[in-house]
Amino acid sequence: MPSYANLFAGLLFGTIGIAAFRYGKKSASWQPMAIGVILMVYPYFIEATWLVYLIGVALCALMFVWRD
Repeated sequence: MPSYANLFAGLLFGTIGIAAFRYGKKSASWQPMAIGVILMVYPYFIEATWLVYLIGVALCALMFVWRD
């Protein structure tokens, strides 16, 4: 059973991923769509809470750095 911090991180980054995916779909840009899908899926495969937060923050930063 994952910890509450891990569940919260999955919910947080999943929500950000949904928003990024919808933004990418609306603007017809594949970069935010791809990062959004990764943000929604990766917490299911990572057990270490600190790693979930680290990857999530890195992907969110990448979304702002890697623009068209």
